[in-house]
Amino acid sequence: MDSLLTINQISKRSGVVASALRYYEERGLITSERAGSGHRRFRRPTLRRLAFIVFAQRLGMTLEEIRIELDKLPSDHVPKGRDWARLSEPWADRIDQRIAELERLKAGLAKCISCGCLSLELCKLVNPADKAGLSGPGPRFWVGEGEESGA
Repeated sequence: MDSLLTINQISKRSGVVASALRYYEERGLITSERAGSGHRRFRRPTLRRLAFIVFAQRLGMTLEEIRIELDKLPSDHVPKGRDWARLSEPWADRIDQRIAELERLKAGLAKCISCGCLSLELCKLVNPADKAGLSGPGPRFWVGEGEESGA
């Protein structure tokens, strides 16, 4: 039988705070057993599930999406490397999309700073319709003006 970990032990080992562990259990992402005292005890494989959850959240997945993915794991045995690989295989596209998005954001930032318009006229996110230009010349957002001054 697997050794059981207390909530403090699994929290320390996984880096996930105890309140989040209780929430994840409430949401069906992980399970625990109750000791005679009523305290939660977790099986060691829960650490892998937690690593998966943390990684998936960093990819921007919601807890519901993560639960759906975790439900695909086998229930007849502790998931092995091949089970985790099969589960995470489709993530390559999602990661590529995130990388492309971050590269677009980085390029947009560089263009806005270096374009010379000062009022960010071309930036549709920060300054739609060049509202900052109505506040006067210069980089209005950079000097603490712009939206606050009614631009």
